[in-house]
Amino acid sequence: MGGNDAVLLLGSNQGRRVLRIRDAVNALAREARVRSVSRFYSSEPFGRRLQPWFLNVAVRIGAEMAPWDLLALAKRLEREAGRVAAGRWGPRPLDVDIILMGSRTVMEPGLVVPHPSMALRRFCLAPVAEVAPEAVVPPGKRTVAELLATCEDTLEVTAI
Repeated sequence: MGGNDAVLLLGSNQGRRVLRIRDAVNALAREARVRSVSRFYSSEPFGRRLQPWFLNVAVRIGAEMAPWDLLALAKRLEREAGRVAAGRWGPRPLDVDIILMGSRTVMEPGLVVPHPSMALRRFCLAPVAEVAPEAVVPPGKRTVAELLATCEDTLEVTAI
């Protein structure tokens, strides 16, 4: 994966999920070079089970921006989709997570990259493996494809 590339995971389980995610990808394309977009994945909710299933998409972008600027963009996309502060792992119209930023590691309050639980969640790894299978994930130096192959998450995730 290119040094300036970043991978974002977009998810939605409220309202017109496909439209919300497509709108967010189009908005990303106005801010950065979209290099690739995964298929849509339907996934069983993590954490709080009694809610609609999520649709997820991974987007690989050429991101010339600093990590905090990318986070600000992600939060702006969420707000524009109607997201308001709610409980952890609850339903949401749009969730935008920074999964990877090249080989960068960021460990600051409010921003951790690579995403700290990506290796444990099939709903994240499956779409990310489509757009960046060869990306090496610090600190373990395993690729996204290797992490997906050994992921023990049993929640259902299906490409659609």
